[in-house]
Amino acid sequence: MQISLSNLAFKTPQLFPFHQHFFPPKPLSHQVSLHTHVNVLKGSGFLSEISKAIDHEEQYRIARSQVNRKVLDLEGYSIEGLSVGGQETCIIIPEFKCTFDIGRCPSRAIQQNFLFITHAHLDHIGGLPMYVASRGLYNLKPPTVFVPPCIKEDVEKLLDIHRTMGQVELDAEVVALDVGETYEIRNNLVVRPFRTQHVIPSQGYVVYSIRKKLRKQYAHLNGKQIEKLKKSGVEITDIILSPEVAFTGDTTSDFMLDPCNADALRAKILITEATFLDDSFSIDHARQHGHTHLFELIANAQWIRNKAVLLTHFSSRYTIEDIRQAASKLQSRLSAKVVPLTEGFRSMYS
Repeated sequence: MQISLSNLAFKTPQLFPFHQHFFPPKPLSHQVSLHTHVNVLKGSGFLSEISKAIDHEEQYRIARSQVNRKVLDLEGYSIEGLSVGGQETCIIIPEFKCTFDIGRCPSRAIQQNFLFITHAHLDHIGGLPMYVASRGLYNLKPPTVFVPPCIKEDVEKLLDIHRTMGQVELDAEVVALDVGETYEIRNNLVVRPFRTQHVIPSQGYVVYSIRKKLRKQYAHLNGKQIEKLKKSGVEITDIILSPEVAFTGDTTSDFMLDPCNADALRAKILITEATFLDDSFSIDHARQHGHTHLFELIANAQWIRNKAVLLTHFSSRYTIEDIRQAASKLQSRLSAKVVPLTEGFRSMYS
């Protein structure tokens, strides 16, 4: 959400009303009481002016924080972050208390308890030591960091190096989570990695909500009968996993053609990359570098069953206007809402 400061009902406040003297005139006699002095100050209106200035300053601070923090509301989830190809990728979903990749560790990622790393390129993992250290600095509990199994040992070595160099404690649980495995984040939420194709080992993640559904053979029973079965130890419900959010990280479009990745393409929200957007770079160029071209997403639109698609990781050569125009081309082929993540990109008019 972007807020224009020009539309706000207040102006940047001056701290003091400079059109008036701040201090009241000195009393004519040394016999004037403190009570009288205070009454003079009150009567002058200076305290009320200062109170107004402080109030305006607080309103201005809140407004600036809203401008600087761009949050997307998609399918009931608040999603924020930034993703500029080759520079930084960090996607935050506060409802899950999680971050996908850590980029350079933007400050708003520090509050998230879970970090999911897709691969070991620096624009996706570079801020890891800062993330862990910052949580310790703010007395937050040690985070849980999920990584592809093939890099777990190196990630632990990386943290050890920073412990030695900085002579600090970096407390984190590093979990190797492989494709096909399931990890319970909380009692109604689990995550599973899925296979992606990049120039180095990589994986995406799907977050599922969990609900229980009464089995069909017991649907005709009344409440007392169902309760009796439960007490006897009979399992009367099936566990239903519903894919909520899928995050690909860097990948070619081949992930879309893998039948094992069907859940990523039917989650409520698909967060995927589109590094290249136009004819300036070919599809072959994108594939050679382990990335996806927008033209490939358009060609494979039939497989996208998500309710919303958040496009990320555009090359820094593009402007906001380029990105929005390209996203509209994909939107014309999908019933899903297509939203480009443009934070960190410049406008052609700036």
